[in-house]
Amino acid sequence: MNDPNVEAFLTLVERHRRYMYNLALRMTGNEQDAKDVVQDSLLNAFVSFDRFEGRADLRTWLNRILVNCALDHLRGLRRRPDMYDPHPISDVADIASFSPDPERLAASADCRRVVTTAMHGMSPLERVTFTLRHFEGMSIAEIARNVGISNTAAKQHIFRAVRKLRLALEPHRSNQ
Repeated sequence: MNDPNVEAFLTLVERHRRYMYNLALRMTGNEQDAKDVVQDSLLNAFVSFDRFEGRADLRTWLNRILVNCALDHLRGLRRRPDMYDPHPISDVADIASFSPDPERLAASADCRRVVTTAMHGMSPLERVTFTLRHFEGMSIAEIARNVGISNTAAKQHIFRAVRKLRLALEPHRSNQ
């Protein structure tokens, strides 16, 4: 049976799955968690696909679903700390090195570790808003819409996240 809605949805999945996975990975910091978030997001999108009216951009609609699933997932991990086993994210602090000498590589790995640890210390809303702002380049208004909070709340969460990251990186500044 060739259902046009299923065909359209499969096209949507193929077009946006890599973007969704990368965004989920940045928000969760863990490959398996990112896969779970994307799977939940796609399931939610499929279930409500017939209600998508096309007034918003499809990517915006998917972003909103993904952000909500990521927040739910991150909040669930905070309630179950035994399930939380952070793994380094290779692309969170991917520092370009023009000369891959061992000292430079060690400094990059150390910085990546500090950023990953700092991100795991953020609340779910801090982490999501920070990711959307600094990795996705979204405006405050777009973040507020995607997360379902006010512009002021979005700014506050981003500010707190940046402050936590700066505090984590401060001891490493003097070593550079």
